[in-house]
Amino acid sequence: MSNLELRVKVFADGADLGAICALNENPLISGFTTNPTLMRQDGVEDYETFARQVLEVITDKPVSFEVFADELEDMEKQARVIASWGDNVNVKIPVTNTKREFAGPILERLSKDGVCLNVTALMGLTQVEAVAGCLAPETASIVSVFAGRIADTGRDPIPYMEAAKRHLDPLPQAELLWASPREVLNIYQADQVGCDIITVTNNLLKKLDLYGKDLSDYSLETVEMFYNDASAAEYQIRT
Repeated sequence: MSNLELRVKVFADGADLGAICALNENPLISGFTTNPTLMRQDGVEDYETFARQVLEVITDKPVSFEVFADELEDMEKQARVIASWGDNVNVKIPVTNTKREFAGPILERLSKDGVCLNVTALMGLTQVEAVAGCLAPETASIVSVFAGRIADTGRDPIPYMEAAKRHLDPLPQAELLWASPREVLNIYQADQVGCDIITVTNNLLKKLDLYGKDLSDYSLETVEMFYNDASAAEYQIRT
């Protein structure tokens, strides 16, 4: 990774406490995000205990924790509690609840009160525009557009991210985050588009060492992998 220069900040995405501690030592990692789904997958049983354990380790980088209530009033209450856990906390709030109710009213109140938000699960540009209208210009915030999920629908996410960036330009404290990347290429795309942040899982982080790798060498390593695995399995074809 010595030749890799990125303007986009890389946030590690996950809920494995050991991995978070290790990645905190990686100079490429500028922050951390998680969500209830990742926490459940990694066996987290007590939300607040886990969050406070993370914040004992991560003291000088932003960390995003997500509300899990579904009523907007309850989301706001949870957001204020989560924000009190640390000065480096961004509170993740979904752009809508499960009833499709826009979270705008609570986003506006929280942002006006100085709560650093990470508005999450956005995919449409109308959502980006609506969220931008709710954020206080003087309060730091993150707007997470799920570019990977946009791509899953057969749409090119790059024009969406370029347009999202333009919607956020009038907000000096708002950062655009490329969420749910599917491949290492997305990191470079996010960088070229001008995204401020991209979330990256451990499996993609490991592949960053491939940056600039000679393709002929990479081809040979692939052939060797096939040969070694076939030999180890003792496969035979009668000829």
